[in-house]
Amino acid sequence: MREATEKLATEFGLTDAEREQLVPSGQQRTFSNRVSWAVSYLKQASLLESPGRGLFRIGEAGRNLLASPPDRITIRYLSEHFPAFQEFRARAIKGKVRPDAPQGAHVLEEDERTPEERLDEADRTLRTALEREILDRVKQVTPAFFERVVLNLLTAMGYGGSVSEAAAHLGRSGDDGVDGVIKEDKLGLDVVYVQAKRWADQPVRRPDVQAFAGSLEGQRARKGVFITTSHFTADAKEYVGRIEKRIVLIDGNELARLMIEYGVGVTEVKTYSLLRMDEAFFDEGLDA
Repeated sequence: MREATEKLATEFGLTDAEREQLVPSGQQRTFSNRVSWAVSYLKQASLLESPGRGLFRIGEAGRNLLASPPDRITIRYLSEHFPAFQEFRARAIKGKVRPDAPQGAHVLEEDERTPEERLDEADRTLRTALEREILDRVKQVTPAFFERVVLNLLTAMGYGGSVSEAAAHLGRSGDDGVDGVIKEDKLGLDVVYVQAKRWADQPVRRPDVQAFAGSLEGQRARKGVFITTSHFTADAKEYVGRIEKRIVLIDGNELARLMIEYGVGVTEVKTYSLLRMDEAFFDEGLDA
């Protein structure tokens, strides 16, 4: 990212002052921030891909686009031509579709939103992009680090007692996964069988979930949590809904959301407080 930012700054002929300009929060340079978002959006449209940690490169779809490139690649262009980006925008922006927008495009009328709605949209956009980044990174980590991710998340959610206690009951399964039995609560009144699969693209199918359900018997557990960095097939989800055992399925997107919610692998950069006037405070100052 640093290399790309420097080359782009040179390409656009930015002055030293323009290179050093900061975003309003003062946490990052404006140009670096814009390059970062451009890369994120192009990844969402599958025009760029991540071959490794901190790296990105043009993908097949990107090469095809450059064979007959548009004048400009904008957010609207990505929304109109790339279903993957449409899906990303649909998750991040739940707004009104403009009458003149192409079918399926999710484009908001800027002047119809209140400041609060714009803040909400920004929060959803940031979180959706962060979820994608976290999931991509989790798929690239070592099996040992993946075990640490699962342990930290489960204990942050209140399962297994302490990290060290949970670690004594969970471990690597030998197939880039984690499995074992941990306490459902700190008193250990019930136990939960956990299995986590660090799979890149291979989905978790019904036979995988059936095998997991059968393993609960051998672990003397009535409840189970199956975590994967990929996704579950429809028949796998349908199977879980029909059996007596309580099994929760957590796919890659949900895993990333939970990591953000419970503060695993993320750090707070800035907090915004939305304030309103206190009517009760001013009531005493009004004439009768």
